Amino acid sequence: MAQLSFESAREGDSLPVLKLPPITRLQLALYCGGSGDHNPIHVDTDFAKRAGMKDVFAHGMLSMGFMGRLVTSVAPQSRVKSLSVRFVAITWVADEITVTGRVAQVNREERSLTLELACVNQKGETTLTGQAVLSLVSAGEL
Repeated sequence: MAQLSFESAREGDSLPVLKLPPITRLQLALYCGGSGDHNPIHVDTDFAKRAGMKDVFAHGMLSMGFMGRLVTSVAPQSRVKSLSVRFVAITWVADEITVTGRVAQVNREERSLTLELACVNQKGETTLTGQAVLSLVSAGEL
């Protein structure tokens, strides 16, 4: 994806869409190992059903990682001042997540951009909302 141009960014500009393949059980198991979050509700169907769920579901932080992936695809990590999210709905195994974003605010005085972000599943349901603030000056330029 192309890098976001801070000089030409305008409020309302859309970021390139990040469409991900369906969430798999293998992906959830690998995320358990990589994140250190071994809660069985994410990988053990019997456990999840005993807890009242229809099946296992993705870690919320996996979706947050997808959101971070969109942000760093348009700006270097050194420009990310903050990334915050609100978990809205469960991301189930087999869900197909699309991450979208737009420029919500351009603050030339503070030399920053604020992005509004969302993860949406194949049914059009929002599963995660978020906001990122990007510095107009990279860490190497300070």
